[in-house]
Amino acid sequence: MSSKAKQSQKLLLFNLSGTRLFGIGTLKIREILPFKQLTKMPHSHPAVVGATSFRGATVPVIDMAAAIGYPALTADEQKTATIIITDVQRQETGFLVRGVQKIIETDWKKVKSPPSILGDRAFITGLLDVEGEIIQLLDVELLLANVYPESLETRDVALTDVQSEALKALSILLVDDSRVARKQLCDVLDAKGISYQVTTNGDDALQIMLNDNELGRPIDILVSDIEMPGLDGYELTFNVRDRATLKQPFIILHTSLNSEMSLSYANQVGANEALTKFDADELLHAMLRGCQPRQ
Repeated sequence: MSSKAKQSQKLLLFNLSGTRLFGIGTLKIREILPFKQLTKMPHSHPAVVGATSFRGATVPVIDMAAAIGYPALTADEQKTATIIITDVQRQETGFLVRGVQKIIETDWKKVKSPPSILGDRAFITGLLDVEGEIIQLLDVELLLANVYPESLETRDVALTDVQSEALKALSILLVDDSRVARKQLCDVLDAKGISYQVTTNGDDALQIMLNDNELGRPIDILVSDIEMPGLDGYELTFNVRDRATLKQPFIILHTSLNSEMSLSYANQVGANEALTKFDADELLHAMLRGCQPRQ
């Protein structure tokens, strides 16, 4: 490859409570709508304020502030609120927010991982300094898992003994900044007794790969998220492909994004597969394709 992997990354900034700004990647967003009357959904999670119609489909709407522990919007506040329609993990969901501020363009290298003191229950995957103001990037997967815990259930995937043994013989590295996504990935492999390494960001992943390669146990399969602090999945893929001394792994970019553009770009930077989260059967069979001999 002769040029650096680079794709414009944009974030939508919005308020949930007070003036603090939060952000999510625009590739996750289908549309931004003014608040309109919602249809009540009985027996739903308390943060689900109703449902709306979007392009012929019924979409649940979640009060994002309430879902992550802030006070819910009052009926009066809802009238001036905004609904962000997202497409994440093969599911369209509306998020009710106090107000949308602006869209900014950024570089994921500038996004910092949240401090460990925040713990596993923090709903943020990264922090970004924008002109002296700290933007919190929301972990949408964790938020959805809290509202819909059944979404974490991973169905069993039928593999033959030969297929299971083929995967057990591989050195596998999983990379994802979302705790929920890491759990889903790990649960699938744990259920089959397949060993792996796991990390939370592209910088650490690249270092693991370089170290393991030097020790004579190179990574065979890399499964990486796309949107991550530091090296994102695109740049991680580019860096791996651009190193002649590194035994080349089979790379699967595994993302909550449903955007055809993002998946197409994954192939352009050198990924072997580009999958939308989360389908255990698709993932394991993509990994099996990585068992085939490569140059």
